[in-house]
Amino acid sequence: MNIHEYQAKEIFRRYGIPTPKGIPCFSPDEVGPAAEKLIAETGNEVVVVKAQIHAGGRGKAGGVKVVKGAEAAAAAGRELFGKVLVTKQTGPEGKEVKRLYVEQGLDIANELYLALTVDRQRRRVVIMASTEGGVEIEEVAEEHPEKIHKVWVDPAVGLQPFQIRQLAYGLGMNKAQQKGFGKLVGALAKLFVQEDCAIAEINPMVITKSDEVVALDAKINFDSNGSFRHPEWADLEDPNEIPPTEAEAKAAGLSYIQLDGNIGCLVNGAGLAMSTMDTIKHFGGEPANFLDVGGGATQEAVTTAFKIILRSDKVKGIFVNIFGGIMRCDIIAKGVVAATRELGLKVPLVVRLAGTNVDEGKKILAESGLNITPADTMAEGAKLIVELAGKA
Repeated sequence: MNIHEYQAKEIFRRYGIPTPKGIPCFSPDEVGPAAEKLIAETGNEVVVVKAQIHAGGRGKAGGVKVVKGAEAAAAAGRELFGKVLVTKQTGPEGKEVKRLYVEQGLDIANELYLALTVDRQRRRVVIMASTEGGVEIEEVAEEHPEKIHKVWVDPAVGLQPFQIRQLAYGLGMNKAQQKGFGKLVGALAKLFVQEDCAIAEINPMVITKSDEVVALDAKINFDSNGSFRHPEWADLEDPNEIPPTEAEAKAAGLSYIQLDGNIGCLVNGAGLAMSTMDTIKHFGGEPANFLDVGGGATQEAVTTAFKIILRSDKVKGIFVNIFGGIMRCDIIAKGVVAATRELGLKVPLVVRLAGTNVDEGKKILAESGLNITPADTMAEGAKLIVELAGKA
């Protein structure tokens, strides 16, 4: 789950991480007064007006305006509000700006990069730092991997002082800067664990001309597996940033992500869903979605899943791949039959069932009288649907 920059900075401040003063705005009319307030508080006429969308690369797309004075800030707000920003992370359709953040300007001496995420191979939190602040880290990793400094946090002992010094030396910091950096990194590591983060990123992290270390930007991505511990996350979610199909799927208890392919997937279990998508690609197809119905899906949920899959005009076939454990194959089969009849399905449908009540499930499909192609294995099913979708 992603949140906006201004929300991430509110969390940063709770943990003592230095950030510039800022005010979120939800209409262009709020920008001018917000800028006036910041200028009065800081004595600095330079303010920054930032578009708030769930995507990086806002600056390159024209979503960040550095201006002088409240009138210029108001004009920037009018320009940005409602604008569609297209970045590498938004895709060609872009995202419409519906929230802005007005922030004080700083005297910046240097821009750096800092982030925490989970290294799944080492099963530890990794802290990454680089002198290439303000640049997308993927570009740095590809072109200058030697400029990314990493330390791994042992969960038994936590982040150690020598590791902070190691990062600070790699960033070329002096003693005054190291002190502020140490406090910031320690606070960010604590935040990462306590807030159940998947990513906590500061890009750029800046050093001011007075040697202060400040989080100029903030990105937090929560691990949704920890949502039961954080009921407050519901208040942070921006419905404008969630595609309607994904919102509908979430309400139905489904895990759904839309992709750009032509073969719809309905699978139980995230691991099996990923394997199914890989197998479809192996046989030359392109998945149209990730969709995990989970272990307790009902007939109604399966019907909803079909409806969501078919919202995409690109879908030329559907592959249902079920390995029944908790999920019963007969329940899935009844849902598939009901959805096919209700929707008048016109694209090819391949169904592979295995596990609990598989014989009953196959019988329901066979006796339905519908044009449903059975498959005994995932590979067979994936190959069949790729061929049928191609003919369709």
